[in-house]
Amino acid sequence: MKINGKTRVCGLIGNPVEHTLSPSIHNRLAELLEINLVYVPLPVENDRVHTAVCGAKAMNFLGLNVTVPYKSKVIDSLSEIDEAAEEIGAVNTLVSTENGYKGYNTDMPGLKRAMQSDGIILKDKDVVILGAGGVARAVAVLCAKEQVKKLYIINRTLTNSQEILKEISKFHPELNIELLTYDEYDRLPVTGLTAIQCTSVGLFPKTEEVVIESDEFYKKISVGYDMIFNPYETKFMKLVRHNGGLAYNGLKMLLYQAVIAFELWNKVSITEEMAMVVYKQLKEESGIHE
Repeated sequence: MKINGKTRVCGLIGNPVEHTLSPSIHNRLAELLEINLVYVPLPVENDRVHTAVCGAKAMNFLGLNVTVPYKSKVIDSLSEIDEAAEEIGAVNTLVSTENGYKGYNTDMPGLKRAMQSDGIILKDKDVVILGAGGVARAVAVLCAKEQVKKLYIINRTLTNSQEILKEISKFHPELNIELLTYDEYDRLPVTGLTAIQCTSVGLFPKTEEVVIESDEFYKKISVGYDMIFNPYETKFMKLVRHNGGLAYNGLKMLLYQAVIAFELWNKVSITEEMAMVVYKQLKEESGIHE
């Protein structure tokens, strides 16, 4: 990587950002496409989000990614917001415009692209979302746009699930949604479910935790997708596979949400072959050997 007076800068704001894999993805893409760009992590304190966004624009940053806990907080600092990001209520990518930054959410198109890469189709499927936080809401929006047959949102309590239902129904009143608690999984269809695990349960170092333990639940799942990528195989994934289903983690989603952000910043298209070069590097850097 050669840095000179023409090098453009992008970065990630959040707190913490020390363990992010994003620089590996973006700097490798820049190298592969021979684009003069460098990507850096930028830790930002909670009361300085607006200052950070204004400062990045003042220093002519090409764009920013936004991670927890600022994906919603940053919206007030934008000049405009993409319609899909507004519907989700969260932004993870800022693209420089004449008047400021425009906010996008590349998480959900990233998840869609990752699923397509693995041959997973949501249309006309019964889909289960585990959890009812911000990630679950974004996945629910994706499910609506992909025209799933029925969406089940399962959470410890119904309070947050009801908020998601309320928001999704504004934009997608046609979507068939049922809310359940974790101990009501017996009300789900017997087979053929696609389950998307949207909680942080099972994340390193608490790798032996899972929101539902029972094999009876996992026997209903044909495809399980865990948004977690560390560990590479979560307990959720192990239980899905043990009971005959296919299971995937969130590493490809991490890759593709970054790929889409890179495409927005640089007005380029990343081929699947190029994305897989970066995916291989990500696995190597994470110590993953299959």
